[in-house]
Amino acid sequence: MSTALPRALGPLAGLLDGLQVLDLSRNLPGPYATRMLADLGATIVKVEPPEGDPARPLAPLFEALNHGKECRTIDFRQPADLDRLREWVMEADVMLDSFRPGVLQAMGLHHERLKALNPRLVMVSITGYGQQGPWANKAGHDLNFLALSGVLDQMRSPTTGELALSNVQWGDLAAGSSLAVIAVLSAVLAARRGGVGRHIDVSMAHGLHAQLVMPQATGQLMAPLLGGRMPGAGEDLLNGVLPCYNLYTCADGRHLAVGALEHKFWKAACAVFERPQWADKHWQRGLMPHSPESQALKAAVAALVRSRPLADWTTRFDAADGCVTPVLTWQEAREHPLFAGQVSVQAWSPVD
Repeated sequence: MSTALPRALGPLAGLLDGLQVLDLSRNLPGPYATRMLADLGATIVKVEPPEGDPARPLAPLFEALNHGKECRTIDFRQPADLDRLREWVMEADVMLDSFRPGVLQAMGLHHERLKALNPRLVMVSITGYGQQGPWANKAGHDLNFLALSGVLDQMRSPTTGELALSNVQWGDLAAGSSLAVIAVLSAVLAARRGGVGRHIDVSMAHGLHAQLVMPQATGQLMAPLLGGRMPGAGEDLLNGVLPCYNLYTCADGRHLAVGALEHKFWKAACAVFERPQWADKHWQRGLMPHSPESQALKAAVAALVRSRPLADWTTRFDAADGCVTPVLTWQEAREHPLFAGQVSVQAWSPVD
């Protein structure tokens, strides 16, 4: 399975040529981080125990995350193998791991020891709950990080309030992999300026919690309209209260994503809906969220969208600049002109 994708990286490819990375991580967050670094030109040496990365049995996933990396095997329980790893450290710019706190220390691979071998070494450790604190040594997976961070509570059906179990690992990828890449690039830049590396802890639970910026901000705006309480499912600006920013069911049971958050986009959407009288019924034109008029408009939009199948709405909105799109299945997205013929685990979209 190839993940080479010129459109995904374009002119970004090769920017990290010469960067040497030792990847001691396993499963998803660390390997995805080093996959992004590799696609930017870094050389990745993946270091695995004799039993291999636990992701290896999932062959398509393992290949997508690790193709193009040099895989080496050491026994982390053998002093001679650890000595060999320390030799590799002397040539590396970065070492990334996903061990629990204390494991590197026990193996003699902690930063204080390794920086004596390589002062410029950047170490990035991806952990679930951070290097310190009462949760530091607890086990966890993406679902746990989402649950504890408060993010999972925001992933509810706006109609029933039922929690949604996402099939995209936001904790692993957004709060783990992506923040780890930011940490690597920032610390490498600092090391090249000052000649000194550092050890950075990327906590996935804390990273997710930090991304609650919109619910916190919009919740404060909505609270006065809800008797002082914070909004729940379907009650916040971006999770269902606005008629102009919502998911609507079509005649065939498919869904239309109306994201006309700004008035100019809502006006364009109303033209396609053939309802020009709705154009100024918008929160930026004084239509208050949670007001009876706003609720009535949302019901009217829902009824209109329900009158036609998704394919009809997709055709109608194809040429309109109204931020209205179909909700595609995974397979449909792969075949969509935007992504057709492109197979990648990346999400880079360079702008020339």
